[in-house]
Amino acid sequence: MRQALLRRYRAWCVAGLAALLLSACATPRKIGGDASGPAFERAGRFAVSVNYFDGRHDAVQGGFAWRDQGNALTLDLANPLGNTLARVDVEPGLATLTRSNGEREQAAHPDALVEQVLGSPIPVAGLRDWLQGRVGGAGVSGLQKNEQGQIGAFTQDGWRVQLSRYDGQGPALLQMNRNDPDRRISVRLVVDE
Repeated sequence: MRQALLRRYRAWCVAGLAALLLSACATPRKIGGDASGPAFERAGRFAVSVNYFDGRHDAVQGGFAWRDQGNALTLDLANPLGNTLARVDVEPGLATLTRSNGEREQAAHPDALVEQVLGSPIPVAGLRDWLQGRVGGAGVSGLQKNEQGQIGAFTQDGWRVQLSRYDGQGPALLQMNRNDPDRRISVRLVVDE
């Protein structure tokens, strides 16, 4: 009897710890900033998977916080426990990545910066529009809309994009896939706020 109670207690403790860890991942901190101007903000979770045709596989997941003021963009990337790993700041003509240890890398374009750092492209520039349920200015093919007239899927800049679960600000689920000559890239964003 005592062993059974002890096992149940351990199971509840493990379940409680798991719930605590998952809640840390599910609630990334919002980015503070200048409250004087309007800003588009989203926060949630991301997963990036890269499958190379030679059999290698890379994957990373965590949380993100996004703050776009039009002329400036800030993107925080956090590990699954909610600790900020890096911040990407974008202004016209300059993208800067600052790691949690203070190291910095820069490039003229945010997509180039992310590919330079990660070795795989991530469509940061496209996300400025896609997070708001828009396609942006670059050429689009295969545009599909849902019953409410919201954008559901399209191809742009080499990415096949699917947008769904719309809320008042835009899609709460974004799935982006890209096939390059040597790899297949999948990016998934789930907006929690």
